[in-house]
Amino acid sequence: MSLFKARDWWSTVLGDKEEFDQGCLCLADVDNTGNGQDKIIVGSFMGYLRIFNPHPVKTGDGAQAEDLLLEVHLRDPILQVEVGKFVSGTEMLHLAVLHSRKLCVYSVSGTVGNVEHGNQYQIKLMYEHNLQRTACNMTYGSFGGVKGRDLICIQSMDGMLMVFEQESYAFGRFLPGSLLPGPLAYSSRTDSFITVSSCHQVESYKYQVLAFATDADKRQETEQQKHGSGKRLVSASSVFVLGERNFFCLKENGQIRFMKKLDCSPSCFLPYCSVSEGTINTLIGNHNKMLHIYQDVTLKWATQLPHVPVAVRVGCLHDLKGVIVTLSDDGHLQCSYLGTDPSLFQAPKVESRELNYDELDMELKELQKVIKNVNKSQDVWPLNEREDDLKISAMVSPNFDSVSQATDVEVGADLVPSVTVKVTLKNRVALQKVKLSIYVQPPLVLTGDQFTFEFMAPEMTRTVGFSVYLKGSYLPPELEGNAVVSYSRPTERNPDGIPRVSQCKFRLPLKLVCLPGQPSKTASHKLTIDTNKSPVSLLSLFPGFAKQSEDDQVNVMGFRFLGGSQVTVLASKTSQRYRIQSEQFEDLCLITNELIIRLQEYFEKQGIKDFTCSFSGSVPLQEYFELIDHHFELRINGEKLEELLSERAVQFRAIQRRLLTRFKDKTPAPLQHLDTLLDGTYKQVIALADAVEENQDNLFQSFTRLKSATRLVILLIGLWQKLSADQIAILEAAFLPLQQDTQELGWEETVDAALSHLLKTCLSKSSKEQALNLSSQLGIPKDTSQLKKHITLLCDRLAKGGRLCLSTDAAAPQTMVMPGGCATIPESDLEERSIEQDSSELFTNHKHLMMETPVPEVSPLQGVTE
Repeated sequence: MSLFKARDWWSTVLGDKEEFDQGCLCLADVDNTGNGQDKIIVGSFMGYLRIFNPHPVKTGDGAQAEDLLLEVHLRDPILQVEVGKFVSGTEMLHLAVLHSRKLCVYSVSGTVGNVEHGNQYQIKLMYEHNLQRTACNMTYGSFGGVKGRDLICIQSMDGMLMVFEQESYAFGRFLPGSLLPGPLAYSSRTDSFITVSSCHQVESYKYQVLAFATDADKRQETEQQKHGSGKRLVSASSVFVLGERNFFCLKENGQIRFMKKLDCSPSCFLPYCSVSEGTINTLIGNHNKMLHIYQDVTLKWATQLPHVPVAVRVGCLHDLKGVIVTLSDDGHLQCSYLGTDPSLFQAPKVESRELNYDELDMELKELQKVIKNVNKSQDVWPLNEREDDLKISAMVSPNFDSVSQATDVEVGADLVPSVTVKVTLKNRVALQKVKLSIYVQPPLVLTGDQFTFEFMAPEMTRTVGFSVYLKGSYLPPELEGNAVVSYSRPTERNPDGIPRVSQCKFRLPLKLVCLPGQPSKTASHKLTIDTNKSPVSLLSLFPGFAKQSEDDQVNVMGFRFLGGSQVTVLASKTSQRYRIQSEQFEDLCLITNELIIRLQEYFEKQGIKDFTCSFSGSVPLQEYFELIDHHFELRINGEKLEELLSERAVQFRAIQRRLLTRFKDKTPAPLQHLDTLLDGTYKQVIALADAVEENQDNLFQSFTRLKSATRLVILLIGLWQKLSADQIAILEAAFLPLQQDTQELGWEETVDAALSHLLKTCLSKSSKEQALNLSSQLGIPKDTSQLKKHITLLCDRLAKGGRLCLSTDAAAPQTMVMPGGCATIPESDLEERSIEQDSSELFTNHKHLMMETPVPEVSPLQGVTE
């Protein structure tokens, strides 16, 4: 038990799944007994009003049936409850209940019971006011210095103050410049209302100024009159303001008397009088379930609560003064007091015994072995246990859906098919909060991507199905999807469960985005893939995309994508090569990757394990750089359009303000073509908004094409340098770090930072390079020249023997390199230009190279009919 835990005097839980807020708690002698004993009044958002008079037999007792004096359902949500002199002709206390569209005032009375069941309490509606505006909060007091009665002021959600003189409505005033309602309090000493505006400024308004101002319903005052109606705080009493991280106390002239920076996020507070003259005590509750007591800025006491308080009050209950009453947002009501309980536990004496140092050394060595093994595995739990918790599998239907699920497609006149994918979850143990998320590359679209199961019993199997189809007129970077499951496994020590994640990948069929097409004789972009085995008939690799010939040897095949582009694949009859060609560079990615995968699967089925693919041509960096420049140009264009849109919006609002001033003026003046200017600016705003939206669509499509080209370049570099799977994974992490591209964080600056890190670590040669630090902030660059230089340098380092790694010795210089070694990162433009000249011979324009030097082994397309 904590020494500084709040001493529980009485507690209870209100209702079932009800919600409460700071205005839902009040302490007062609401039934007018006159003995100075407070009652606890609580209202909930569910509309329940409860009145308690706790009197536990012993400290810490829970609520008894007789503690609840009254419980009534008022149907409407209760925003705030207050007790005051709200009925004319009497100074008795009455209860005011604020609803969203209604203010009700009740009298609470009790009848002495004649039997053992005790007294009976009831409420009677004295009067009510139907509100024309949605209420937010209220305050009350003797506005204007009236004696013997309290007036009520209600603040609406649109910033209007509505004053009620008991049974009658007095007036309503709009606060100047109000956007959102803030906290509202009344100072009787200065006869003013105090609030906090949307600009985070504390503002004070005299009641007399508000009462004699122009009525809010007319709204005829000018902007200058609006701003002049508010006054700065001039009260003599202190004003306390609680922020998210600070606690302020303001003097009578509005200056800060003191400020306290809080360590935890507060949830509620209550200032009250201190026994020391000139100081004020404050109760502050926070989200760490703590209640701090401050005397000005000095922390006097800290106590632990069993819940996060949203409202705190201090009152006199059952002849016990200074009881702290707290209420949580889920209905935990507690009456507590401050104090400590001494610990009566005494530790037993430890028996002295001699230590066996040899046994301790052996035990220490065993523990070090266990720690070493755990560090090697880097798993929090055993791998076999983790895999047995939940098994996830995905199955793609071999046939298309009989009725396509594709809707709102943008691929022209082609009929867009859809294919069904079924994901099966089978768990061995009980699991909680199971959430299945499906991811595919755009423009592929899912009919459902989120599936949630609150609880899965042991040995349960769940299967979900969804359809996938192509929505855009361009191609996805890959046809691989990913199913990710996050869940919690409860244990004895942690009933809430240990969070874990499992995933499963699935491959979509090529025919989902592609149709058989006519082979093309010529193309602007060509790639040649070398193998170490005899060529395979394309009909065996791509069944369903060509008609079977007489000799069963098809060496030319055409593919037409749903977006309209075409790709041709040629297999050499005399050599072990395959050529892929297309009019668009990025369209080569999907077919090239599919060809390599199907070749590997074909030879695996034949029992051949030494099959390899390679790429001996030049890496097509020039075509890749053109796509990078186009993507970057769209980003710059989007930035300019957003700036223009912001300027036109400011101009539009300025014209609106001037027109509004002209219309409100009692002596109308000529508009001076302001209406024409407003109409023209409006049309410009709409046109710019359409341009921004169109540019965003083009940018998204360009980013998808750039990802396709990036995957193709990574694939060619891996085949060219025979990189391992780990090295290819490093390249993918460096070149494809983002799933989405935004103006704040784009592809160019992110990739440039990743490549700079690789060039200065695992691909560096000198220690001077390793000492260079990267910038800690990423911003949109001026151009793409630096990025293209780094991509060229990366290929140059790999060509000269550099290898990618992320181990601890990655910063060590490369020792095993091919003749020529690795060039250092240039530190001047002159050195960088010299490296570019050396690399230009290796990385030339791939488009012109392939057109001027065709591969002779690949059979021509003379026999292909158009």
